[in-house]
Amino acid sequence: MNNPIFTGQLVRLIAMNLEEDLKLFEEWNVDSEYQRLLDAGAANRYNLKLTKEFFEKEIEGMHAFMIQKLDDDRKIGMIDLGGFNWQVGSAWVGIGIGVRELWGKGYGTDAMRIILRYGFTTLNLNRIQLDVFSINQRGISSYEKAGFKYEGRLNGNLLKAGVRYDEVFMGILRREWEQLQTATVN
Repeated sequence: MNNPIFTGQLVRLIAMNLEEDLKLFEEWNVDSEYQRLLDAGAANRYNLKLTKEFFEKEIEGMHAFMIQKLDDDRKIGMIDLGGFNWQVGSAWVGIGIGVRELWGKGYGTDAMRIILRYGFTTLNLNRIQLDVFSINQRGISSYEKAGFKYEGRLNGNLLKAGVRYDEVFMGILRREWEQLQTATVN
């Protein structure tokens, strides 16, 4: 369980256990702010059956993990790589910290650094990208700390509670990530 590739300073990434983790997903989705920041669609409530069906369908072809705190083994979120283009070596990353009182404390940044290490060193990816909503400044700051760079935006592409927000695109190349690792060591 203490695999260094999946362990950071604050968290580790562990395999999902869908039967066990469904209750956590249901708890986290009760938080409308969590839903607003995680999903471009309208907020919605899903029962356990629908949540299970969603994950069974969506998880196929993804490398998905639960985020577990190192100090107490509590599962606090999930992170995944998906949308792979193996020909060019790219993937999309998605993350959600479901425990609101832990937002802004570095857990997401640590998890993102772990998934980048995994993607570049184990999966041999060349590029990892994401999209984030302009309303999520805390997320944007976290992604920048992990090494992502701003690449563009779709103005007004998101509608939440009658207000339009931009969809921001960020990415990181393996060589950029490797430079960060060298700088960290020196």
